[in-house]
Amino acid sequence: MPILQATDIRKSFKEGREVVDVLNGVSLSLEPGEAISLEGPSGSGKTTLLSILGCILTPSSGELVIGGERINPKHPQQLPEVRRRSIGFVFQQFNLFPALTAVENVEYALNIKRINGPQARAQAEEALEKVGLSDRRSFLPRDLSGGQKQRVAIARALAGNPKVLLADEPTANLDSQMGMQILELFRALAKQENRALLIVTHDAKVRTISDRVVRIQDGRLLN
Repeated sequence: MPILQATDIRKSFKEGREVVDVLNGVSLSLEPGEAISLEGPSGSGKTTLLSILGCILTPSSGELVIGGERINPKHPQQLPEVRRRSIGFVFQQFNLFPALTAVENVEYALNIKRINGPQARAQAEEALEKVGLSDRRSFLPRDLSGGQKQRVAIARALAGNPKVLLADEPTANLDSQMGMQILELFRALAKQENRALLIVTHDAKVRTISDRVVRIQDGRLLN
């Protein structure tokens, strides 16, 4: 059974007096333990689709179900709670707080999910251990390499045990070797912990760890 099911998703934006259709009937499912690569040219609708699947934006129409819960486009106030409970994000620019250590960055994400105190610290340290950074938990971002920063970002995405991981160009700021290590880590996390993984990318290496490659163009999926 899919952990995430998007059916006939459409999204339009107003630009002045014109209405621009960005997504035109996208249907996509994510299964537990599945890794999917989402590819497409700039302006194809990748970022908008990622934002809708991640409960940052609501669709103009269509149906989105995450963990058995239907997202109602008319109730955007529903999004933050679903996002906190079910979605983990990994960004291209890492987005770490420079004044917080590695473990504090992960702990902060848990605080947002209403997990605090010793429980948050224990879960943050466990997440860092999963990505191989226990020995860097007290380091500030400035003292970490690019690959280590991305591992902290992945640990943060794991905070609260979300069943869906969404990554936006996670290897763009890494060299080829480190990028491959990060992709293999993503693959392992998806398979071992039965998480659904969707990676938006231009990096052909992502295909090597993907169960499916999905292409989007002009707001429509090609396969």
